[in-house]
Amino acid sequence: MADIVLSTLNARYIHSAFGLRYLKANLQEFEPHCELLEFTIDQRPLDIAEQVLSHSPRIVGFGVYIWNTLQTEATVKLLRTLMPDLIIVLGGPEVSYELEQQSIRHSASYVINGAGEAAFYALCKAALSGQTPAPSYMQTPTPLRELTLPYHLYSDDDIENRILYVEASRGCPFKCEFCLSALDKTAKAFDVEHFLSHMDTLFKRGARNFKFVDRTFNLSTKVSLPILQFFLDRMTDDLFVHFEVIPDRLPESLKKLIIQFPAGSLQFEVGIQTFNPTVQSLISRKQDNDKTRANLTWLCQDSPAYIHTDLIFGLPSETLQSCAANFDELVTVRPDEIQLGILKRLRGMPMVRLENSHELVFSPNPPYEILSTAAINFEQMQQLRRFARYWDLIGNAGRFKQTLPLVLSATPFERFMQLSEWLYRTTGQTHKIGLKRLFDLLFTALTEHFACPPEAARAALAEDYAHSDMKGLPQCLLQQTSQHSDKKKRAQNKRQRTHLRGAASTV
Repeated sequence: MADIVLSTLNARYIHSAFGLRYLKANLQEFEPHCELLEFTIDQRPLDIAEQVLSHSPRIVGFGVYIWNTLQTEATVKLLRTLMPDLIIVLGGPEVSYELEQQSIRHSASYVINGAGEAAFYALCKAALSGQTPAPSYMQTPTPLRELTLPYHLYSDDDIENRILYVEASRGCPFKCEFCLSALDKTAKAFDVEHFLSHMDTLFKRGARNFKFVDRTFNLSTKVSLPILQFFLDRMTDDLFVHFEVIPDRLPESLKKLIIQFPAGSLQFEVGIQTFNPTVQSLISRKQDNDKTRANLTWLCQDSPAYIHTDLIFGLPSETLQSCAANFDELVTVRPDEIQLGILKRLRGMPMVRLENSHELVFSPNPPYEILSTAAINFEQMQQLRRFARYWDLIGNAGRFKQTLPLVLSATPFERFMQLSEWLYRTTGQTHKIGLKRLFDLLFTALTEHFACPPEAARAALAEDYAHSDMKGLPQCLLQQTSQHSDKKKRAQNKRQRTHLRGAASTV
């Protein structure tokens, strides 16, 4: 039994609910009476409700996000039906803004806006002491020095099997209007020594996979340098650390540390979003493009870090041509990944002010992706959506390192768009395409659509196959094997006939 249950539906099991652990860690005297229950969006709401109620809670809190809002609402409705007196508290970005437009509010007792550590504790204290909680518990930001850090709440199973989320700072000083971080006033850092003492404890417990959720890890070298040095001093073969970095800030002091890390230990997520100055100005994004290009080139070509870059399709006033220019420029730099995101209408994002003037039409269903703009019509947006999906399968998966250059050639966006539309015409699918089938599709596209010599296409695909863990040969490589086998048999037969002729002449 638990007086309080904190729950959420993660996208996948490997993810861990960082926010819930912060809430539990700051419940003070009620922490021992709180249970964390994490589910995934693939689980049935009825089964989730059963597990929650098995703890006989008095208060249940749910973290609501863009990826789980429908499943959470179904679960909350069931809980309200089964236990009408249950106190149900919602929090998270999906319910922190525009709540009046959401039906989930009718099944909730309370909704907490923003960072909820102090508000959730106050609500639980009132309810569990027999008082009627106040009708509104809005965000009351707690000074970072007063927060209890939650890292002791990562279990041994979490450490072994899940991504561990950590944060050295909160907030963001930038005002990019597609992002909810634009609502922050600034970024504030936790005390570095205190934070690193918790990282040391996690490391000693066996943690080797750390994902920093800081929006601007490299904003201040007073924070980033000691953290990088901490991990460098504890380097092991299986240590992996992920940071999100600002692309136009990379001082020499950071470069000197980065270059000392072994390959495979660092990943930097670099949010480019767009190189278009007009779009950047429109969405209040301050980015020095020249410094961004120089820093990104250094990271991709001279550093040992794995570089994940982000572009967004569908920003206001972005055209198909400028999307192409953004993509082509990134391909030239050769990052390890180019994540092609489709603009989403996050509740509360400042960009809503541009909806009418730029004819931004978003899907009414989660994850609320852009459907069309004044600059890109629905048909073109669908093409971009397919482009992004196929790029994940072929470009980002890392399986086609030899084959991909044959596709992209000198005009990457144009050529990959041709491939994307050919794949869709041929298969009618963007999902559930088996890997062996994808090999064969690429061979056909290269040889029939792009007029690539079959020998060159097979050679590239064979090299990619050799570095994969696939079982069974694709048909295009079976043909090569068969042809090689036939040649080998013909050569053997020729030698045999020559031998027989020689033998006959000596009789």
